[in-house]
Amino acid sequence: MRKLVVWNLMTLDGYFEGETPWDLSFHGKAWGPELMALSEQFGKEGDLLVFGRKTYEGMAAYWPNADEDESTVKEYMNRIAKIAVSTTMQDAGWNNTQVVSEPGSELKKLKAEDGKTIFIFGSAELVASLMKEGLVDEYRICIVPVLLGKGNPLFKAADRLTEMTLVSSQIAGNGAVILHYAIRKAD
Repeated sequence: MRKLVVWNLMTLDGYFEGETPWDLSFHGKAWGPELMALSEQFGKEGDLLVFGRKTYEGMAAYWPNADEDESTVKEYMNRIAKIAVSTTMQDAGWNNTQVVSEPGSELKKLKAEDGKTIFIFGSAELVASLMKEGLVDEYRICIVPVLLGKGNPLFKAADRLTEMTLVSSQIAGNGAVILHYAIRKAD
């Protein structure tokens, strides 16, 4: 059975982007050799990326023309299978992408198949809906050592407590903290 893993960078006060969509300027404060190695690891560990529509559009605009010094990550981001979750998109222009309007049923099916890890990057609203359905297995979060003050929070209001178990933690040389949590499933 495959795992569904959420990856994101988040400020110390809980935001994954600033007040405007794609305001990710704080990401540079965490980027360094540790996040580069982790990004390369994701390319080996995963075989499918899932994005909400807004995140998909931003990623599709960036990765096909990303800087050459990110070539290993650029290669897998453009090669790997992708799902864009949307009820309004008809076609996805980025290589190897399928549009899905009902992510819960699709991901239940995909998780039951053989394969590698399924990653969700960004996509906080999508993640909140999948959490309600009990489909998320892990969170991997990089805490960026800044207080943004306002923006779009990574964690949305939920109707229940979700317990997690710390799998690992790593402190990057720049002060960012990389946390890996597994969701505790109800007995």
